[in-house]
Amino acid sequence: MGTFRSTVLLTGFILAAVLMSPVQWLLLKMGSPLAKKVPNLYHRYLCWLIGIRVHVVGERYTDGACLLASNHTSWIDIPILGSITPLSFVAKSEVGAWPFFGTLARLQETVFVERNRRTKAIEQRNEIHARIVKGDTLLLFPEGTSSDGNRTLPFKSALMSVAQLAVGHGDDAHALVVQPVSIAYTKLCGLPMGRQYRPFFAWYGDMDLFPHLWKAFSLGPIDVVVAFHDPVTMEKHGNRKQLAKYCGDASAMGVARAVLGRDEIVTPKKPAAANDANDVPDEKIIAAQ
Repeated sequence: MGTFRSTVLLTGFILAAVLMSPVQWLLLKMGSPLAKKVPNLYHRYLCWLIGIRVHVVGERYTDGACLLASNHTSWIDIPILGSITPLSFVAKSEVGAWPFFGTLARLQETVFVERNRRTKAIEQRNEIHARIVKGDTLLLFPEGTSSDGNRTLPFKSALMSVAQLAVGHGDDAHALVVQPVSIAYTKLCGLPMGRQYRPFFAWYGDMDLFPHLWKAFSLGPIDVVVAFHDPVTMEKHGNRKQLAKYCGDASAMGVARAVLGRDEIVTPKKPAAANDANDVPDEKIIAAQ
């Protein structure tokens, strides 16, 4: 039964991508607003095909420019988050070179960053800022890698520096909003997933992608809880490291509460002040470079 299920789902997954790709490419070339909607519909289809039931807790910030920051467990995070709202992702540059999946990422207007090249940090920060100001919703995975699904790694602060750049000009300038997000895999076939099964859906370390796809597809439908936590700004948290700490804590608390079956949004305490000469304090939000 598992082999049959995997075969059907993998075939449907690849076939839909092959049919969708030329349509999306044409829409991007035409500059059509539908280019934002098609990936959203594709991700909804994937969730339906795989049997992913997405439960949303909290509300996404929609009152202006906003960067979403989420924990990262698996490639499955992409269709789950992409099914909720039209958005693009910030991903490591290596993803763009992957066969098949790199093409899908480019068609969703992914921003590729070179995490190990500090000399390009400002250029990459400004590209993310420009996309958000233009009206795109971007989602960043600040852990820098994926985990086994049973824990949340500390959020790295490098790309959080985008929150130091103001949105708007002159008297209309204001701080960019960052909203923490948590994603937790909670049930398998309607039953609590447990620590032993969650790593089957997590994709981390040196795992090969297609064998992981095959195994995940064979196991059955899953429930996932996505929580949108209180949005914040650099003005409130002082510098990018404290902002990253707050977002990481909010995401980790969201995962822990979802796994325990609790869906209330709980706001973590503000991190203690940290001295960092490279960070911009809250009163020095600056204009885009």
